[in-house]
Amino acid sequence: MIINSKAQHNIHESVCCQIDPISQWFKSKTSLLEYPIYSSYDIRDSGYKVTNVDANIYPAGFNNICPTDKETAAELFKKYIHVHYGLNVKKIMLITEEHTNNPFYLENVASITEMLVNGGFKVQVAFPQNLTEPLNLTSVTGKTVKVHSGYVQSPSFKEFAPDIVMSNNDFSLALSDWGQQLELPLNPPRELGWYQRKKSRYFENYNKLVDEFSKVAKIDPFLMRVETELFANFDINSDESRDQLAAAVDSFLAHLQKTYLEKGISQKPFCFVKNNAGTYGLAVVKVNSGDEVKEWTYKSRKKMKAAKGGREVEEVIIQEGIPSVVTAEGASAEPVIYMVGCELAGGFLRTHSEKSSTESLNSPGAVYKKLCVTDLQDDREKCPKENVYGWSAKLGLLAIGLEAQQMNVQFKGYIKAACGSI
Repeated sequence: MIINSKAQHNIHESVCCQIDPISQWFKSKTSLLEYPIYSSYDIRDSGYKVTNVDANIYPAGFNNICPTDKETAAELFKKYIHVHYGLNVKKIMLITEEHTNNPFYLENVASITEMLVNGGFKVQVAFPQNLTEPLNLTSVTGKTVKVHSGYVQSPSFKEFAPDIVMSNNDFSLALSDWGQQLELPLNPPRELGWYQRKKSRYFENYNKLVDEFSKVAKIDPFLMRVETELFANFDINSDESRDQLAAAVDSFLAHLQKTYLEKGISQKPFCFVKNNAGTYGLAVVKVNSGDEVKEWTYKSRKKMKAAKGGREVEEVIIQEGIPSVVTAEGASAEPVIYMVGCELAGGFLRTHSEKSSTESLNSPGAVYKKLCVTDLQDDREKCPKENVYGWSAKLGLLAIGLEAQQMNVQFKGYIKAACGSI
């Protein structure tokens, strides 16, 4: 169930009134950027603001989007590939995470493969490693995922002869040996992987875009911003570093409190301390005060050290905590919106019966509920078939495009085109 919150209503009404200039603004932005084949966004709706609090360039939950959206997504994949890489692309190699014993992730791989096949492409799944022979793996629903070697000189690669390579590996590790031997276009690019991507850069761009969008939509940018601050040179084992972080948290919360009072919001501010290069919901801790940072238990400190691939957490962000007014069957929930290129492709509700509305729901025990793009449409006369959560995701996509530009990441073989180009 989606709560029709005050913020959601206000944003939607403004979008309805300004849809033509908003659409033109978005189209113009996409024409100047290179953006990935897919992405996903964790959305929080507090009733007083709607914003995305995480963005994934290598989404791993396509198996959770609803069947109707999967059918639509097949056409969106086809459109994206033909617009940005041309009509001659027929064969795609899908590079995945090297999970052999994660049947849920393999279900995601099977879902992506099915959508691409339904879009008219031939697909071969591969690991970014040398394999002497293919692996036959099984997804949670019993689907067979045949995995080949992703190295150019391997017999399976040569025999398949892909036109482009698509990645569902988030490159928490650089995997430079594999990347350097690949000459074909790779989307999303390896260089946007978590081995060098920073959340602080993403949210800086996201908030700037919210400010731009708000002028066009004629709304208060507060309704869609998520305040985020970088804390560099973090050392979880250093008392001095934790004391400095505690002081930064107190200053951050004091600023939020002042803003909330000015906006007439009674919510007591809180924040999350997050790994600046994290994924899978790792190294994320809720904090209500600087004292809590100083008093972190061994368990909390261990949690802040946990990063995918065994990497140390060297930088963190302090981010405004957004409580969720969204619920599903009595459990706290948050929408997760999936995009293919610049278009909404689907989503689901992430729910967690053991977590409160102010906690991170991206943790073990989360349950995924159905949420179709069509469920988010508003059929009132003259209102666009868009939604507030979708616009937060679209701003996120533009932020990723700006990230890539600032990082000098090249989308090899990519043809720039405004969203909606056929």
